Amino acid sequence: MVRVKHADREFLFRLLETPSPTGFEMPGQQVWAEWIGRHAAAVACDSYGSTWATLPGKSPDIVMLEAHADEIGYMIKHIDEHGFLRLDRVGGSDAATARGRRLAILGDHGTVPGIIGNTAIHLRRDDLNAEKAPAVHDLWVDVGAANPAEVAQLGIRVGHPAVYQDGPMELANKRLVGRALDNRIGGYIIAQVMKRIATGKRKPAFTLVCLNAIQEEIGGHGAVMATYRLKPAVCVCLDVTHATDTPGLEAAKHGSVKLGGGPTLTHGTANHPLVVKRLIELAAAHKIPVQHEASSRFTGTDTDKIFRSRQGVPSALVSLPLRCMHSVVETAHLDDIAHTIELLTAFVLALEEREEFHQTLH
Repeated sequence: MVRVKHADREFLFRLLETPSPTGFEMPGQQVWAEWIGRHAAAVACDSYGSTWATLPGKSPDIVMLEAHADEIGYMIKHIDEHGFLRLDRVGGSDAATARGRRLAILGDHGTVPGIIGNTAIHLRRDDLNAEKAPAVHDLWVDVGAANPAEVAQLGIRVGHPAVYQDGPMELANKRLVGRALDNRIGGYIIAQVMKRIATGKRKPAFTLVCLNAIQEEIGGHGAVMATYRLKPAVCVCLDVTHATDTPGLEAAKHGSVKLGGGPTLTHGTANHPLVVKRLIELAAAHKIPVQHEASSRFTGTDTDKIFRSRQGVPSALVSLPLRCMHSVVETAHLDDIAHTIELLTAFVLALEEREEFHQTLH
């Protein structure tokens, strides 16, 4: 596959580096809106910050490509008499991996660095055999303050959010690593789809709306609000899924999804059979590798919220394989990213005017 162009790589890395925890997504949304605005006819956001870009098609019917803008993190819950901060989780943060990590705290005067403390192994030696992963309330954060007054001088109070400081990097053989690939990579992909269509020769039959929704990690609230407003005729949601090709994972329990094997298509629940069928056909026609996943009860993504908006929105979930989800070493494959862009671009351009995805009785 062709390597990511420098300007696109710069956009991707800036998007990944910008802290945007759930409920505080606007810094990342500003980056996304600025870039996609070069290729869209209009960019707008709602009162809570879900942001969308519009590219007119031949008809006003909307095909929506959706990703979510928020990342997991922490929030300051308590400041003790010695100036140490105590935390609560924002989204599915894994306290088991937290000790000894660097934090970026988004305070009133800007970003404040801190560290999640880790009691030295020498002092824990007697308890190692019985040691368990810490609960989130066991974690303590040092920002260099000795009391609450010094914490306040830094512009920090209860309720401020924080994310890990780890930024993106590349490994050998087209691996991309970092925090917040879930799901900032989705925002990157749908922006690339709009760029391709806006700079291409074919005008789409449907108006294309790319939605970067807020608060997916705590329930898909942004997708609910924006879908109700935008009234799409069809939607493809883009999120990440677990690549299960690492040690200790059983395919019988978790399914078989390989990094570098192409995006996955999910079957069942929120996924409309006719939309999924179209994606399968397009993948075959364009020689795009895809993998398959089952959803027996729910997808765990914004698709669950979007498909039941108003009278129902024919929807499908396309997912990017990701190793080590909800960690600072989330790992994706550049070929999977490129193939996902190709598949979503093909889907938008394959739609015909007045086309409906509607199951009928025979």
